[in-house]
Amino acid sequence: MDLDRSCLELMIRLLELEQDDSVADQLTAKEMSRVKEKIRKLCETVHNKHLDLENITTGHLAMETLLSLTSKRAGDWFKEELRLLGGLDHIVDKVKECVENLSKEEDKESLVASLWGAERCLRVLESVTVHNPENQTYLIAHKESQLIVSSARALRHCEQMIQRYSREVSSSSSTLPQSSHSNVGKAVEDCMRAVIGVLLNLTHDNEWGSTKTGEQDGLIQTALDSVLKVPRYLPQEQRFDIRVLLFLERERAAVLAEAQTDDLISEAPKSQADQSGEWKETSEEIQWVASETNDTNDKKEEEEEELDLNKALQHAGKHMEDSIVASYSALLLGCLCQESPMNVKIVRENLPKGDFSIMTEMLKKFLNFMNLTCSVGTTGQKSISRVIDYFERC
Repeated sequence: MDLDRSCLELMIRLLELEQDDSVADQLTAKEMSRVKEKIRKLCETVHNKHLDLENITTGHLAMETLLSLTSKRAGDWFKEELRLLGGLDHIVDKVKECVENLSKEEDKESLVASLWGAERCLRVLESVTVHNPENQTYLIAHKESQLIVSSARALRHCEQMIQRYSREVSSSSSTLPQSSHSNVGKAVEDCMRAVIGVLLNLTHDNEWGSTKTGEQDGLIQTALDSVLKVPRYLPQEQRFDIRVLLFLERERAAVLAEAQTDDLISEAPKSQADQSGEWKETSEEIQWVASETNDTNDKKEEEEEELDLNKALQHAGKHMEDSIVASYSALLLGCLCQESPMNVKIVRENLPKGDFSIMTEMLKKFLNFMNLTCSVGTTGQKSISRVIDYFERC
């Protein structure tokens, strides 16, 4: 269905009926039961795993409808109307409610439901705050930064739970069934990414948002633990994503990663039909090196050549990921060193020969890459240039 302002306004008005018992007072228990049964049958025809058929209320149905629609339709007009009509208020309250339940781990089914609920709401908030200063400002100020407070608490819960419910680390010591353990672990991973996405949007190039976020108790330590410890508890293919999310704006990270991967694939040399050899990776490129003997190219050799190329590409992809993480680590250290002689001293003591040039060279390469793939003069490029200048003076 198409979503317009009248539909959005209706859903938000229905949300406000959550605590309104006037309708129930006008119906007998039998009539109310019959109405709920009809609604339950209708809901069973909708493929929505988040619908709680035992909790059939106006507010619950309105919230589920809002979340399912807004996750796909977040145009500029919608972002503004959702704020003006009070929709953001309800979603932020829902986040708070779900996060408050994360400390209750006894009921794993309820825990997963709370994690899913928080994640879905945060995904919507992440979507409506991308490149939208009005919504960012509103959410930072709303109810004394309630969203930031809830997000910081959620991140702390997720950072602790990911170690207990990791799908990557053997769960042989867990008393939970494997399926239950895996469900909780997956829900924690998804919720954690959503939390980070919202916090990044509220803090990116926003001094007020950064200040409010930095004021949250224990958040800096939680963020550092998330960077340094959490990746080992995640599936291998997700570790890079989490690290990058904690270092840079989500969209830019995706563009950089995709651009680099596309370049590697598109620029890979073609196999030569009349030569045998193997793919070799150097610091500059992946190239085909012919062997001294020119044997017959049979099917087996072609398969081996393809395997060699895939291995070289995989290794290059891993090198690219490591380079991005290293670059943003250097950028973070540069920001921490500025105006802090003590931090400069600590960082210098942990560098080979106390030389900052290793980080300067890494940042220069990354800046050149950004100049090729991004618009010149972005905030990220300016930050990198500023840190490079600072390191060269150290």
